Amino acid sequence: MTLAAFNYHNPVELQFGAGSLARLPAIVQSLGGRRVLVVGDPGVLQAGLVGRVTQVLSAADIPHDVFTDIKSDPEVRSVDLGVAMAKQKGADMVVGIGGGSALDAAKAIALMITNEGNIRDFFGIDKVKRAGAPVIAIPTTGGTGSEVTVWSVLSDTENDLKVNIGSPFNYARVAILDPELTRSLPAHVTAATGMDALTHAVESYVNKSCHPMAEAVAEKAIRLIADNLRVAVAQGDHMEARGNMLIASSLAGMSFNRIRLGLVHAFALPLGNKFHIPHGLVNGIMLPAVMRFNLPGNLQKYAKIAELFGERIEGLSLREAAERSVHAVQQLKFDIGLTQTLADFGVTEAAFEAVIDETLTSGNIAINPRLPTRNDLAHMLQCGMRGTV
Repeated sequence: MTLAAFNYHNPVELQFGAGSLARLPAIVQSLGGRRVLVVGDPGVLQAGLVGRVTQVLSAADIPHDVFTDIKSDPEVRSVDLGVAMAKQKGADMVVGIGGGSALDAAKAIALMITNEGNIRDFFGIDKVKRAGAPVIAIPTTGGTGSEVTVWSVLSDTENDLKVNIGSPFNYARVAILDPELTRSLPAHVTAATGMDALTHAVESYVNKSCHPMAEAVAEKAIRLIADNLRVAVAQGDHMEARGNMLIASSLAGMSFNRIRLGLVHAFALPLGNKFHIPHGLVNGIMLPAVMRFNLPGNLQKYAKIAELFGERIEGLSLREAAERSVHAVQQLKFDIGLTQTLADFGVTEAAFEAVIDETLTSGNIAINPRLPTRNDLAHMLQCGMRGTV
């Protein structure tokens, strides 16, 4: 079988290691930064992590300002305010610290430091005209992979939508992966963001656009998550597990970056937007049901996922082995305490039609390993409401 043509590019330099935040001043200087805008969210500010960044910058006499007016679903308004501060202060570099919301907002703010117009002009794919200000991304969760992707996801509250900005100009220049910065992450957030990373890895691994490079990093990400997420949730100060989850998240981000994802993420945008379900959590809720639906579309890959989770598949048929992947993910969710359902967030069957309408507009549908009907989508939503598959 002849391999389909593909391209793979990821220009982000990764700096990994406990205490690697100390390298930040040297990185800022190497990129020519004269004044830094530090972008975080209220959570990382309260946890003292923004303060750790500013302390390191102050010790190196690097001028900086702080912007933390960012919600869990970053609003376009926040980007506007961050851009206004950056331009008023003369910032020529952005350091984003936090989860996906902070990093997505930081990248969007950096784009608008150098591009004319408004961030709304760049909703969609490949609409950005030029590179933004350099971004140094410092993830504090092992989940989104935003530090290595071309994507920013924002909430357009005026039109009640979540929107994507995808552009090769939206890469960070450097990502600092310091597991010490994830030590204070609560167990329930560790669990939800870990399921986000797993969903990224699984969906990119099984979708119709997957190529050998994406496949390789997705497999490694799945194995790392299967081996480390339980420990990271149960023992928040276990630095090896924390570090492995950071690496897994970045690997998963590298996998889905340009080949996109699948049906879980098609659901995630409308469910997250309409019912304010945190992104990682909605992914975790929907993943097992979507996996069960998708099995016939890629039995070989799902059987491999079961193997990566350590499931015993010797002597099983291909279908039986693939089924074990769904069991493995359900068991992982149970072990990390992720028991919420869509119903817990107010989702009712009355909302299904509107959710399905928006789900079907997603570009992730076409590359999902199995194309769903409206009835299929409704059944998966019912599973998400009951916590079943």
